[in-house]
Order: sequence, then structure tokens, then C-alpha cells
Amino acid sequence: MTHETQHAGIAAGQLKAFIERVERVQVEIDDLNQDKSEIYSEIKSAGFDVKIVKEIIKIRRKDYSERQEHDALLETYLAALGMV
Repeated sequence: MTHETQHAGIAAGQLKAFIERVERVQVEIDDLNQDKSEIYSEIKSAGFDVKIVKEIIKIRRKDYSERQEHDALLETYLAALGMV
């Protein structure tokens, strides 16, 4: 192996391929994040509260039992603080 393809036990071609894949995925993520920002702008323009919409999305990502556990714990903590 030449110095260009292997240095200190590292396969340069393989490493470069991994880095390029990560870079491509990062570009896709950046594009998707831009799309998401545009959607949130549309939501705000339509008169909806973006903060509440984000909370709904967060809740919808959890399964039912996880939501129940979260709600019960939240209720317990709020009660302990005299907030309910």
C-alpha cells in the first residue's frame, strides 16, 4: 500500500468515503431544516401558535403509555409544588 492509501493503519479511501457520506447527509439535513422552518412560518402566518404546535408534535412522537407516564409525573410534580 502506498502512503496515500494507508497511513498509520488508516484506510484513507474508506475514511474519505465515510466523510463524504456524512457531508451529503448533513446537506440533506440542512435542506430539511430549512423546509421545516418554512412550514413553521406558514403555521404562524395562518394564525396558529408555533410553540403549541411544536408541543403537539412532541407529544405525538410518544406512544400512549409514554405519554401517560409523562403526564402522571408532571401532575405529581405540579401537585408537590402546589400548582394544581
